[in-house]
Amino acid sequence: MNTTARLECHDLSKRLPSGGHELVVLERVSFAVAAEEFVAILGPSGSGKSTLLGLLAGLDRPSSGQVLIDGQRIDDLSEDALSLLRRRKVGFVFQSFQLLGNLTALENVLLPLELAGVGGARERARELLEQVGLGERTHHYPAQLSGGEQQRVALARAFGPRPPVLFADEPTGNLDAATGARVLELLAGLREREGTTLVLVTHDREVARLAGRRIHLRAGLVERIEQGAGA
Repeated sequence: MNTTARLECHDLSKRLPSGGHELVVLERVSFAVAAEEFVAILGPSGSGKSTLLGLLAGLDRPSSGQVLIDGQRIDDLSEDALSLLRRRKVGFVFQSFQLLGNLTALENVLLPLELAGVGGARERARELLEQVGLGERTHHYPAQLSGGEQQRVALARAFGPRPPVLFADEPTGNLDAATGARVLELLAGLREREGTTLVLVTHDREVARLAGRRIHLRAGLVERIEQGAGA
């Protein structure tokens, strides 16, 4: 196994019971992602994209196969160990933002920093909100922010603890084209400045063009892997 890779999966499969039969969601998916690489996962609806992302991030467990982050297997960790690893090494950006409505923008970014015991957490949170153009909106609650602003808060929150690996599931899917392009630009800029490995699921080929590699899924299988503009 290539333990110099930041992220690996080997023969990764996911099956679910369905009406007395077994539904194959993913079948023997294997690839590696290098440190600081940007990889996009594409495929039609039902191809297994989001399932794969959840397995790679340790949010779900495979039926068979292995997932490694920095050479450590995560698919067989206990829930406590997995939770600790995610807190230290994994960031996540969701399509639906997933902000806490009772916390301000600053508090949403601050929370994972405090949980991780990051020194200078408040300064780090303010700095990231400045970088995504929300320095004047730190005390606003999610309901007071537009969709694009909420996703920018979510970006700042995800990058806050400096995770080695960041997963993004359709991060521009709920935004209009112009706002989505702005969020994607910020995501790419933060990734480069922070040296973060990024794995992004998208159905948008224009978004995927920015990635160094594109992994195409179809019916739970890797159809092809191709180099992108970011290679």
